[in-house]
Amino acid sequence: MQAKKRYLILLSAGACLVLLFSLGGIQLPAASRSRHDRSRNGYRPDQPWPHFSDPLYPFMPWDQTDTEEYNLHISPRQKRDVNMSVYKGKRCRMDSCFDFSLCQKNGFKVYVYPQQKGEKISESYQNILSTIEGSRFYTSDPGQACLFVLSLDTLDRDQLSPQYVHNLKTKVQNLPLWNDGRNHLIFNLYSGTWPDYTEDLGFDIGQAMLAKASISTENFRPNFDVSIPLFSKEHPRTGGERGYLKYNSIPPFRKYMLVFKGKRYLTGIGSDTRNALYHVHNAEDVVLLTTCKHGKDWQKHKDARCDKDNAEYDKYDYKEMLHNSTFCLVPRGRRLGSFRFLEALQAACVPVMLSNGWELPFSEIIDWNTAAVIGDERLLLQIPTTVRSIHQDKILSLRQQTQFLWEAYFSSVEKIVLTTLEIIQDRVLEHGSRSSLMWNTHPGGLFAVPQYSGYLGDFPFYYATLGMKPYPKFTAVIHAVSPLVSQSQPILKLLVAVAKSQYCAQIIVLWNCDKPLPAKHRWPATSVPVIVIEGENKVMSSRFLPYETIVTDAVLSLDEDTVLSTTEVDFAFTVWQSFPERIVGYPARSHFWDSNKERWGYTSKWTNDYSMVLTGAAIYHRYYHYLYTNYLPTSLKSMVDQLANCEDILMNFLVSAVTKLPPIKVTQKKQYKETMMGQIHVVFMNILYHFAQRQTCMNKFASWFGAMPLVHSQMRLDPVLFKDQVSILRKKYRDIERL
Repeated sequence: MQAKKRYLILLSAGACLVLLFSLGGIQLPAASRSRHDRSRNGYRPDQPWPHFSDPLYPFMPWDQTDTEEYNLHISPRQKRDVNMSVYKGKRCRMDSCFDFSLCQKNGFKVYVYPQQKGEKISESYQNILSTIEGSRFYTSDPGQACLFVLSLDTLDRDQLSPQYVHNLKTKVQNLPLWNDGRNHLIFNLYSGTWPDYTEDLGFDIGQAMLAKASISTENFRPNFDVSIPLFSKEHPRTGGERGYLKYNSIPPFRKYMLVFKGKRYLTGIGSDTRNALYHVHNAEDVVLLTTCKHGKDWQKHKDARCDKDNAEYDKYDYKEMLHNSTFCLVPRGRRLGSFRFLEALQAACVPVMLSNGWELPFSEIIDWNTAAVIGDERLLLQIPTTVRSIHQDKILSLRQQTQFLWEAYFSSVEKIVLTTLEIIQDRVLEHGSRSSLMWNTHPGGLFAVPQYSGYLGDFPFYYATLGMKPYPKFTAVIHAVSPLVSQSQPILKLLVAVAKSQYCAQIIVLWNCDKPLPAKHRWPATSVPVIVIEGENKVMSSRFLPYETIVTDAVLSLDEDTVLSTTEVDFAFTVWQSFPERIVGYPARSHFWDSNKERWGYTSKWTNDYSMVLTGAAIYHRYYHYLYTNYLPTSLKSMVDQLANCEDILMNFLVSAVTKLPPIKVTQKKQYKETMMGQIHVVFMNILYHFAQRQTCMNKFASWFGAMPLVHSQMRLDPVLFKDQVSILRKKYRDIERL
């Protein structure tokens, strides 16, 4: 009898264990899964305990809906299996699936596979490849590459799309450098197809990284993949339109509080949220419009609300709503991402995200809480109350941040691609990666290059944020191209005048003359060090090299024939200390749009308007030497060197593109105009040819930047009015006032 009881007890216990295993109540260590890298949370295989600190999963998983039609196509078990097998390298991280040794010798270089014969590439993907090939990261030698990008179009992996590339699995596996995807980056905008829209790309990506739109937090591999925004084929390759905030007044009151206009999905994935929007719509300050009119057979599925919704939908103009609303709803579509996201950012309409489980674009670097409202699909009815409770000061701050993020990272395909590459470069060169402040404040991570410095105080943009002032001395860099044959030459007079400045720390003479260096005794004796550097290639761009001998924040850039007094130098530097992120100087020029020739024009006419201050007599931060040398493409610098012209225009383009501000012109001596114009006639015997060259340069530069970055200004700073108590210091800059 006792033996029989023991047998029954053992049998019951065994049955319970089998039941627990089958229901998932017990997990073996090897089978445990998490959407986070547990190695960072202290996880070890010998500790199979659950981590209760992990975030809860969404109430409704991203790939499941309760619709009858959807559940007919795929069972719950199949859903789980698809979700777990989307990427075989789901556990990949930089330290496990990336070969850092490829980046150690040549730095972060990117190789694009040559396009294969007969392979069609969409315009959007061609824009991505062209951006990489035109960037400073590009290398045509795979032996120098740290990262590889396919020439096969992987953007649209929806099998029903005409852009879908067939047999991609075989084509990728046959690539000689594929190496199971190691150190490869795959770009993708659309994946999956009706009805489930999974994130499977239709081929094994191996250990490759993904730059993917509409990626879920479930499948996103932190610090390995990059979430990118969904953008249309019309999205510009370079430049892009400016944000809409500049057209609006402050305080930030708009006609509507919350708007949306888009498709209503009657069945299938993504239908639940959009079908519920009519509960919140009030046709006054909350206008949420949907239409059933899309797809070939929408009338087969139309419900009782369709006719009314369609009629209401047609009453409103989408752009008018977008530009006149404070908040814009961004609900999920069939996939997690939506075109509404970028449209809202550009319109300075604060995005209200309703897409549970979406890994927001560039989430690794962008603090979206400063530019968007992150909602929950399950709490749709609370959204109007929530946005109405936000104070107008906070609203203005949110809208300003949307404009910064739009222009810094999203306004063009080029910026989206370069941001993706910069994020990966920061991981590879982790010791020099950018801080969150650099990414989330002006001018953004693309212009704050960590290879220059890891200290914020070395960049001119952060002085105000840090409460700092620039170092109160400057380094003069004089560009010399003529032989020294007389002691009365302008360069020697300029040396003496600059050396007498109370703010001058040192003078560098860049000898770009074909004649040998003059003997040391030929240079005048000065109270500050004079360092003569012989240019290696004797090219114009060498004047903007980041020479290690420049130890001050400020650089006073001078042509050899510039005529400046010590007083003028002192005043210009005093002004620059208040505007360290800008170019401050004397000779001003302007640009204009020539409607007859349909191109940009260049003028040196002395008018009230200017957009450039030439670097023949200007002060700026030394960081711009680094950006000029390392950020601008070789093609632009080669053009400048071949023409021996336009380097000053290119520097103005660069600084204005970074700051979004004009340079600052300071008042000079009355005779300065005649002196400078006389010199121009001597140096450039053919003025028309010289100007034609500069106009060609301007249009070439504007084409590369994607837009005209120069900003017009009418501000001139006069020594009498600039920070002076007129009655006491009236004659502080008396040489400038002298007729």
